[in-house]
Amino acid sequence: MSKGKAKIGITGPDKGGSGAWIFTALSVYLAGGKPIRIQPKRPVGIDRIDGLIIGGGADVEPVTYGEKPIHKKKVKKDTRSILEWILTIIFFPVYWLVRYFQKTKSAPIDQERDRLEFELLSEALKQNKPVLGICRGMQLMNVHFGGTLHQDVSGFYVETAQISSILPRKSVLIEPSSKLAKILQVNQCMVNALHNQAIKDPGEGVEIIAREEMTSVHQAIEHKSFAFVIGVQWHPEYLIQHFRQRKIFRSLVKCAEENCGFG
Repeated sequence: MSKGKAKIGITGPDKGGSGAWIFTALSVYLAGGKPIRIQPKRPVGIDRIDGLIIGGGADVEPVTYGEKPIHKKKVKKDTRSILEWILTIIFFPVYWLVRYFQKTKSAPIDQERDRLEFELLSEALKQNKPVLGICRGMQLMNVHFGGTLHQDVSGFYVETAQISSILPRKSVLIEPSSKLAKILQVNQCMVNALHNQAIKDPGEGVEIIAREEMTSVHQAIEHKSFAFVIGVQWHPEYLIQHFRQRKIFRSLVKCAEENCGFG
């Protein structure tokens, strides 16, 4: 364990991703940790951090899980009520900007970032350090353990349009016996959604511990062999205003502080 605050590495791309970094770093800071930014052009060794967050962003390279890239359908933007627009304008102007730029990725695949994150994840697991995967990060974790992904989740939304929102508009059901349920202290919660991929087949030792209420889309995973290896499909860093979502970061920091190791 490091002296002082636990150092939490946060991965991201070389280009873009500033908004995600700011809010994830703020979430770690509010949880009592010290955020450390990690990018392909500015790598940080696993020995310099106490915990790891694999952030969201570009899709994981399909070749890494044995598939060829497919052409994806464009997700139709969701409609919002007047109240939601007022809340967005008044309380979440920066969130709105982050979402806008989130939709303008320069490249759908980032192989350098893939390599960096796979290496960091492998070393973090070897050294028993806690890991949190967010959106793409959860997907990459699953691929690391030998799992596969749905490259396009639009087929899951036939009768109801796919939600794409930085505000919490999607209902998720969480397994009561899971670590995540104990952290959040609920078995159901509302989350946001900014993804177009999802877990297909879970990897070795990976357990699906949360699902979208209206579909079979997987929303969270855990690896029971470790004290803290958790992935969430949503973006808790954009839900700082929700105390329960901040508990995810607090639990990660606490585990890093206590060097919790294997469960």
